[in-house]
Amino acid sequence: MSRVLTFVIVAFMVCAVSNVAFAADAAAAGYVDWAKVIFCAVSIFAAGMCMGIGTLGTGLGMGSATAGAAEAVARNPEAHGKIMLTMMVGLAMTESIAIYALVVTLIILYANPFKAIIMG
Repeated sequence: MSRVLTFVIVAFMVCAVSNVAFAADAAAAGYVDWAKVIFCAVSIFAAGMCMGIGTLGTGLGMGSATAGAAEAVARNPEAHGKIMLTMMVGLAMTESIAIYALVVTLIILYANPFKAIIMG
C-alpha cells in the first residue's frame, strides 16, 4: 500500500510542478481566448457523456438479452439453436447502438461543424 501511496503523491507533485513550468509559455503569450478553451472542454465532456451513456445502455441491453436467452435455453434445451441464433442477431443490433455512439463521439471531437467558427 505504501508503494501506491508514494506513486500517487509523486504523480501529484509532478502535475503540480509542471503547471509552473508551462505557465511561462502562457505568460509570454499574454492573452488566452477563453471561448476556445470552453469550446474544447465542452466538446470533450460531450464526447465522454455520449460514449458513457451509449455504452451503458448497450451493456445493460446485452446483459438482459443474454440472461433471457440463458433462461430460455434452461427451460427448453431442444430450442437451443433457434434461441442462440436469435440472441446473436439481437446482440449485433444492440451493439450497433454503441457503434453509433462512437461515430457521434468522433464527430464531436474531430469533425465538429462549429470548430471552424469558434477556432477561427
